[in-house]
Amino acid sequence: MKLNERSLAFYATCDSPADNAGFLYKRGERHTAYHRRWFVLKGNMLFYFEERDSREPVGVIVLEGCNVELCDSAEGFTFAIRFGGTKSRTYVLAAESQAAMESWVKSLSRASFDYMRLVVRELEKQLQEMRQGLAGGCGGSQEPPGPWKPKPSGLEQSRERLPALPAILPKENGCAVWNNVLGADQAPDTSGCGGHDEEENPRPPPLPPRRQVSNGEAASAGAAVAESPSTFCRLHEQYSREMARLRQDWQQRQRGPRP
Repeated sequence: MKLNERSLAFYATCDSPADNAGFLYKRGERHTAYHRRWFVLKGNMLFYFEERDSREPVGVIVLEGCNVELCDSAEGFTFAIRFGGTKSRTYVLAAESQAAMESWVKSLSRASFDYMRLVVRELEKQLQEMRQGLAGGCGGSQEPPGPWKPKPSGLEQSRERLPALPAILPKENGCAVWNNVLGADQAPDTSGCGGHDEEENPRPPPLPPRRQVSNGEAASAGAAVAESPSTFCRLHEQYSREMARLRQDWQQRQRGPRP
């Protein structure tokens, strides 16, 4: 990848978010005086401007193969960016407060590509350990989990345990007739209990046989029905006469003995 001054200037001043930004005092290379500059950290590149509103940066520091260290200096809150090699330059910077210095040291220490690569490796290692732990907790099964199925509720489980109910029984003269159910042509069970059919469903108990009415009983019942109105009238007349007699006796007692 080739970089030139125009591309660097555009990247430094574009609207991409910065990892850190603020004023720092930078010590000169030839002269030991400190100059106040506006610093912008984007990725592993540290840009510095003369002013905050400057359109182009004065310089850029590529933060690869360097160490960020605190240093003793007459200026307060001083730290240095040191590169490996005998001819490499060391950048000495000073913040305006302790909090600003700690923030810059932390941001610059994490800006290099080497640091990001170590972080990614550590995260991959932790992810692998978590996967092995989950696989061990599941009995060592490496198969992916199947599709999720909802557990049946208590009502559905109870329905599954209940036997199948018989069909709606037809009725004859207001009474259920068991022999009209499907399979009535089979021989009735005379064992004294219902039992189960071929599908393991409960079989209803057999009904007792219907009583056969003889001609004499039918005639007597008809005569009783025919005579019932006259019998009621006789009873009503007897009851009326008895009530009239009792009422007459009570009235006589209320009047007292005759003089």
